[in-house]
Amino acid sequence: MKIWPYVNQAASELIKASVEPTLEEYRPAILKSMKFSKLTLGTVAPHFSGIWILDDDDSESITMEFEVQWDGNPNIELDIRTKLGVSLPVQVRDIAFTGVFRLIFKPLVEELPCFGAVTFSMREKKMLNYTLKVVKGDVSAIPGIKDAIDTTINSALEDSLIWPVRIIIPIIPGDYSNLELKPVGTLEVKLIQAKNLTNKDLVGKSDPFVKLYVRPTQDKIKRSKTKNNDLNPIWNEHFEFIVEDVSTQKISMDVYDDEGVQASELIGCAQLELKKLEPGKMKDMWLKLVKDSGIRRDTKDRGEVQVELLYCPFGMENEIANPFSNQDSSMTSLEKVYQSVGNAMEAPNTDLIGINKKQDVIVRGVLSVTVISGEDLPSMDLRGKADPYVVLKMKKSDSKNKTRVVNKSVNPIWNQSFDFVVEDGRHDLLMLELYDHDTFGRNFMGRYIMTLTRVIMETEFEDTYPLEDAKSGRLTLRLKWTGKPIYREQ
Repeated sequence: MKIWPYVNQAASELIKASVEPTLEEYRPAILKSMKFSKLTLGTVAPHFSGIWILDDDDSESITMEFEVQWDGNPNIELDIRTKLGVSLPVQVRDIAFTGVFRLIFKPLVEELPCFGAVTFSMREKKMLNYTLKVVKGDVSAIPGIKDAIDTTINSALEDSLIWPVRIIIPIIPGDYSNLELKPVGTLEVKLIQAKNLTNKDLVGKSDPFVKLYVRPTQDKIKRSKTKNNDLNPIWNEHFEFIVEDVSTQKISMDVYDDEGVQASELIGCAQLELKKLEPGKMKDMWLKLVKDSGIRRDTKDRGEVQVELLYCPFGMENEIANPFSNQDSSMTSLEKVYQSVGNAMEAPNTDLIGINKKQDVIVRGVLSVTVISGEDLPSMDLRGKADPYVVLKMKKSDSKNKTRVVNKSVNPIWNQSFDFVVEDGRHDLLMLELYDHDTFGRNFMGRYIMTLTRVIMETEFEDTYPLEDAKSGRLTLRLKWTGKPIYREQ
């Protein structure tokens, strides 16, 4: 390709200008500096395996994407200096890359070349393999250096080149600030639990934790607590993420086995495209774990993870909540929903709410649960019947109630109501366990665990839930929330 030498020079300068500042930003603590000393893409031109134009509703732009495969011979050298004073000239060699790039020509104008600017980004990194080689040395000779460099390179690429990050190249002089990367909303994620996780330990059980992210850069990855020796862990932890392009971004959850001082071992991954979420509506779902995020189907059963997801576009806050006029901007979208519930019941003491003070919203109230009926419950005796009853428990307070026993039925009707005083609705769980009554004890039939998010947002509803850890069965419940939040300054 005759044009490649010119593209090589321009692309090398663009990559260095874009990536080098980000390398310094994500430089690990063990390194003093990390810069390019050499950067050219070599003599081997990439192979274009497909070019296409996207059909969108924007009449003022044209979006083109193309897939690139490149097995190059670049001359890339990093000048790395450790805090111990050691200088490491590290070569990046044997690069094999496949990815999709995006060009947006916007705005369209009447003067040549008919567009004002070009927006450039790597829309998808399908594969990136390379080797690191210390000039006259071995990169593995210093413990942790290779992993630190790999992590820094990948974070730098994610934060400088990969969509929704974009590089704007003006063609015709003008103001193109409207093309810059801007957040469009927030994603609230409640990590509830996982079940049937693969055991990675030879002795005992795995110690699972979860890494969650929308963009996999070091500063944007959230980590759950570790649950020791548990293949069915319950977390009930809340996280918030900034969304920059709901049409292409995903929420990813990687479940690991915590190995202490050794590297954690991956149990499985789950992903969900954000465009599948209805804005302003909470979605409760189970996601099946697969081997890695690059595959969609996996024949091996690695377990499942349960999450609640709420996407809140900016500008829609008042449609799903009624935040106070002097509300602190550091509150999450879900906290605003919780706060608006209390605002509808009782005006707050404004002396407690400082504009510059972050507040923790404590959702306190009464949860009323009516256990209406069960359907198609597992049979527990030779006659195909059971003597079922339900035990209801709040996880944090450990308060319990139970229904009466319905004899010889797999489709029982209870219609019994119970009230629970809840001190912290954001972080509590309602746990329902179904048992078969027996003369000499009881037999477990199934369970269902739910957060209080939906009942706090909707106040009252009735729904049917499938039993977990059971071959069959459903429970129909009616829930009602009467709440009074309080506010505690942090």
